[in-house]
Amino acid sequence: MTRRRERYAELYEDDFGLSALTGMLASATAPDVVRALECAAEVAAGSEGEGAVELGVDIRCLLDSGLPDGTLRAAWLAATHERFDPADFGMDLRTWLTRLADLYPTRPLKRRRVYWPERPPPELAEDELREAVIAEIRVSASLPTTVAEALEALEDITRETDGELGFRLLLRILKTWTVPVGKEQYDRLMELDTKLRCSGPLVYDGLDIQWLPLDPARRDRSGDFGVSALAERFSGYWEPPVREGLARGAAADDSAETPGTAAAMLFEDAFRLLDSPLSADTLTTLWLAVSDRGLDIDQLGMDGRDFLRLVADVSEDRLRDVAPSYTPAVGPVRTALTQPVLEAIGEVTPELATRTVSAHRLGIPGAAAVEALREVVTHADPSLGYRLFLRLLNVLSVPLTVAQYAGYRTLGEQFGYGADHVPDAIEHLVLES
Repeated sequence: MTRRRERYAELYEDDFGLSALTGMLASATAPDVVRALECAAEVAAGSEGEGAVELGVDIRCLLDSGLPDGTLRAAWLAATHERFDPADFGMDLRTWLTRLADLYPTRPLKRRRVYWPERPPPELAEDELREAVIAEIRVSASLPTTVAEALEALEDITRETDGELGFRLLLRILKTWTVPVGKEQYDRLMELDTKLRCSGPLVYDGLDIQWLPLDPARRDRSGDFGVSALAERFSGYWEPPVREGLARGAAADDSAETPGTAAAMLFEDAFRLLDSPLSADTLTTLWLAVSDRGLDIDQLGMDGRDFLRLVADVSEDRLRDVAPSYTPAVGPVRTALTQPVLEAIGEVTPELATRTVSAHRLGIPGAAAVEALREVVTHADPSLGYRLFLRLLNVLSVPLTVAQYAGYRTLGEQFGYGADHVPDAIEHLVLES
């Protein structure tokens, strides 16, 4: 059968359905039938009782498949880490699944109340999904693991039942048996997760990902990073403790990144500014402008250099925790793009100079912010200066033409930014033609 795909990320924070049940049983201590039924009830109660829908659909997919009991049993035992075998309680697997099906018959999901028109979500063709999942099953089955036979059975289940169920059971088996997953395979699994509109933790929570060595020059994330991303995080009113907020920023690794990447990129930005000839007053003005005075370091008794030293310290603390073998380093500055960035800033300087950051309280003249940006581009790092320039355009809501936006995207591509970096920062500022 082919199920109707829901917006799973809106309903479930991580796993759901039969794969969630097998995960609970895998972590239980010697569960009996009573405990197994209690676990099923917990899964069914998810999302205010709507978890019973996907549980019922999953069970019916297996029962209606016509696959031999041995195939279903092999996948079931692997997914539950052999903690709950129905045979130990006088049942074959179909009898056990039928008992669950009687408790959780398939039924429609309650319709969400929608207050505005929604575009229909893109559909992933079932044949395409099944083939993609089977390809990943084969990658894992080729490894020298104890679950290779079970993965072969899962391939049959995926082909004959439902690609999404096969996807979730694959993830469950990989996690339960700590099967190593290479970065390229992980990226493909996350891509499938996105197409199925599931939550990210469904894939990465508990998965043994073989991360690449930490390298802040990599751009696996698609959005902003470093001090410019930190400024956005602190925009709006922020109360102390400051260090706690910085720690969250340093730990904000993208799901595609090696743990510690956010801290490494943040450290690199902070170090470049600290190592530059920019004055403490200039750095103070810069931070207050790009963060829209969300964190008033001047009112907390800190200047820009004090603040950046704290940023660097917190970043190093994070790196010691998650990447102790990594030595923070600062890569070469791409000076070839200095002039294009200065020209981009110069083009909108007249507009920026007429505006004021935080005009309602302790305002910062746009002209002062622009001068600080120029110093960053010229004396620290044009890439960092460009990212902070995009932030300032956002803070001051500067309207942009289609041509300007296209030029900014091109410059972002030259710096190697992720696909969503520039659009996320300023696309909303583009005037309609």
